[in-house]
Amino acid sequence: MYGLKDKQLLKNFSYINGSWHSSATEFSITNPANGAEIIKVSNAGVVETKLAVKAAKDALAMWSAKSANQRASLLRNWFDLMMENQEDLGRILTLEQGKPLAEAKGEIGYGASFIEWFAEEGKRVYGDTIAAPSNDKRIMVIKQPVGVVASITPWNFPNAMIARKAAAALAAGCTFVVRPAKQTPLSALAMAELAERAGIPAGVFNVVVGEDARGMGEVLTQHPDIAKFTFTGSTPVGKSLLKQCATSVKKVSMELGGNAPFIVFEDADIDAAVQGAMASKYRNAGQTCVCTNRIFVQQAVLAQFTEKFAQAVSELSMGDGLVDGVTMGPMISAQAVSDVESLVTQSIAAGATLISGGKKDTAGDNFYQATILTNVTNDMPIAANEIFGPVAPIIAFETEEEVIAMANDTEYGLAAYFYSRDIGRIWRVAEGLEFGMVGINEGIISNAAAPFGGVKQSGNGREGSKYGLDDYLEIKYLCMGGLDK
Repeated sequence: MYGLKDKQLLKNFSYINGSWHSSATEFSITNPANGAEIIKVSNAGVVETKLAVKAAKDALAMWSAKSANQRASLLRNWFDLMMENQEDLGRILTLEQGKPLAEAKGEIGYGASFIEWFAEEGKRVYGDTIAAPSNDKRIMVIKQPVGVVASITPWNFPNAMIARKAAAALAAGCTFVVRPAKQTPLSALAMAELAERAGIPAGVFNVVVGEDARGMGEVLTQHPDIAKFTFTGSTPVGKSLLKQCATSVKKVSMELGGNAPFIVFEDADIDAAVQGAMASKYRNAGQTCVCTNRIFVQQAVLAQFTEKFAQAVSELSMGDGLVDGVTMGPMISAQAVSDVESLVTQSIAAGATLISGGKKDTAGDNFYQATILTNVTNDMPIAANEIFGPVAPIIAFETEEEVIAMANDTEYGLAAYFYSRDIGRIWRVAEGLEFGMVGINEGIISNAAAPFGGVKQSGNGREGSKYGLDDYLEIKYLCMGGLDK
């Protein structure tokens, strides 16, 4: 089936407390490349979500009592199984999400890298001793797992967004419940199958799949047994979920929207800048939160960059991600295509110039051509909004001060990129950009060793790196008295 070597990885039931749960109704998972049904999935809801929370709560004492080495061994098993099944997991991901198979397999490796990283990092949860104000006391600080963690994850990275949250949570000694996006639950369920094979105990990792986003979301944000909620998705939805979490004062981390600037200075290596812009803009058909959203090019190299960039874009090949040679797949839905099409139309009406693309592609209903717009200003709809599609607006600038101001003129602050070979400029611009992550002469910046996260309305908290465990741990202060007797 679908070229899978291990057909047991294609699951269609929620995974709760180590068992596969069916529901009274089902919904279809379709391939965005052609609209064909992949499989029908059992439609869980509020009842199943509460069962998953109970399972995670019941498993918490057992899991948190395991040593860091014991948890690391099980996580390492999970990592090994994901890498052994990378081809199948990539095919499942491409089927439900659309990205080219090579890119999907890359996501599997990327997601697995967080499991490997946190398996080791969980052994390095250190406490502290503090000088006491008097000789009869000793002050110590220890770190303990926050408790049950709930998560809602998006469709654009259906494996990696779960892996980098669950890996940190489990390594810290927490148990985990995730509701994946209804468009792409199959990757999450395959991960659950492999977690079970890895020996991760029942109740520690739970996946609930269903269409009732509101009802399931209310459970995951308001249930009193959930201590921490983590979300990756849009800023408007994140704000709503934050409000819901406030009712029980949960620990919260949010990885939200972006409006990433990509700045090309006149002293840049233009060929390298084109390569970086291509990787950052058109990966996953532009459907990532750290995708380049606005390309700023200094006037002196504007024509040179635009010509080389347009040539690179013309070499992209659109189509079904399972077909060899395809470098850009479909968007997730017809609505997503319509939203991007509207931004392009509005911006052209406002004075932008269409250089290439600008319409739906003949490959299918969910395909939108790789598009370049020039003569764009920073207040046009295509620059002011998160595009989440394969459109590159190019904005000219004159001075360093001007472009820093334009780049920062957004409510978002997730990722930014710039290309320059002037060491003084590199420090000035890197420190002046109001973003949580900055790529300098590099278009792909995320990895397990680095802290991923934003500022302003792009969220809070960090994922990956040595800082990534912090959101899953509580600091406990111990004061020992009466030591002078």
